[in-house]
Amino acid sequence: MINFNDFNKLDIRIGTILEAERVEGTDKLLKLTVDLGEEKRTLVVGIAKDYTPEEIIGKQIPILTNLEPKKLRNIESQGMILAVDIEGKATLIHPDKKVPDGTKIR
Repeated sequence: MINFNDFNKLDIRIGTILEAERVEGTDKLLKLTVDLGEEKRTLVVGIAKDYTPEEIIGKQIPILTNLEPKKLRNIESQGMILAVDIEGKATLIHPDKKVPDGTKIR
């Protein structure tokens, strides 16, 4: 269990996927460019078995923005998407209506 103060440390914001491409040499990673309103970020995500780059461009998704950056396949990932895992398959989460990029989830 975490307390409310720990939860408040998470900075989760909505971003729109502007670009998506497969990461060379892997069958599960995609490199995303995401618009977070005042900035754009690069994310490396393990959803390529469940989504093609073409079908996710333009989608709004929640992103944990204050996670320490990590290099994956020599690409710095600057956050983490939040998705649902159903029987080992990723399902993206979306707002039910368009919201401004960078909107904080609370």
